[in-house]
Amino acid sequence: MTTPTPVNRPPVSHHRPQETSLRDGTSRLRPRRSCLAVPGSNPRFLEKAQGLPADQVFLDLEDACAPLAKEGARHTIVDALNNGDWTGKTRVVRVNDWTTHWTYRDVVTVVEGAGQNLDCIMLPKVQDAQQVVALDLLLTQIEKTMGFEVGRIGIEAQIENAKGLVNIDEIGAASPRLETLIFGPADFMASINMKTLVVGQQPPGYPADAYHYILMRILMAARTHDLQAIDGPFLQIRDVDAYREVAGRAAALGFDGKWVLHPGQVDAANEVFSPSQEDYDHAELILDAYDWCTSEEGGKKGSAMLGDEMIDEASRKMALVVAGKGRAAGMQRTSKFEAPEA
Repeated sequence: MTTPTPVNRPPVSHHRPQETSLRDGTSRLRPRRSCLAVPGSNPRFLEKAQGLPADQVFLDLEDACAPLAKEGARHTIVDALNNGDWTGKTRVVRVNDWTTHWTYRDVVTVVEGAGQNLDCIMLPKVQDAQQVVALDLLLTQIEKTMGFEVGRIGIEAQIENAKGLVNIDEIGAASPRLETLIFGPADFMASINMKTLVVGQQPPGYPADAYHYILMRILMAARTHDLQAIDGPFLQIRDVDAYREVAGRAAALGFDGKWVLHPGQVDAANEVFSPSQEDYDHAELILDAYDWCTSEEGGKKGSAMLGDEMIDEASRKMALVVAGKGRAAGMQRTSKFEAPEA
């Protein structure tokens, strides 16, 4: 295989967060506040997922499918993608990892059968860049064979062990198809011998946040390569308050979203990973005020006052992040910028 090269991405626009666009203008940085896992072998769950307000739904061929059910689940997923109503959702299929004998057939069956109704393939247990390159090459071959647009289908890489974390910078640069880096806590905890059986909970006896380094390492790689960072599942599915707490930790660091395993977690994820109305309005006001103060009308100044707050280029960059999250969540402004009188 060829050595992966760094991704070349379009420049940052003035009034939007940094993003990569496909040829039809669609951003690769799709909303992913809530990423709902759905067993690919369960038609009832696949149907129910279509009516839930999750930003992303991933139909699972890996852990949620028993070995004897995987082959049939491929066809069940193809049918659900082609005939279901997934309006407003990012449509993803998680295939099995490259160390198994299922992976290539997962990809071929799903993409040939439903590639035009699929947004991304999620690759679990990614340990090095070559695994992403291999998936990219396979997707390209299928797209060319089927007459699909080459490069439209994205890749999500799940980091689930120490080797994957150590190699995360190379993984992040492995393919222009890459859209997200995802923390897979259960397998990761097992791979480093973490002393806990509750996925996502802090191990007993440790006085600090045992996941802080892992989450920050994933986040730094994601931001370096203009990707989204997604936190993995919280398995105590009926304890929504605990889910909010864990999700809030990732959101505070800057993560873009988190997995949900139960319908009761969807609203919590959407709320936690969206800005408050007050913060969203304020961010939009900062952007408007900065645009005005740097214009001819505003005197082409490098900084200005917004009420009692001084704003400058650094303020604009911070506001772009919050405004971008609010726009992606479909939020509407409730305040309007008024230029100061001369």
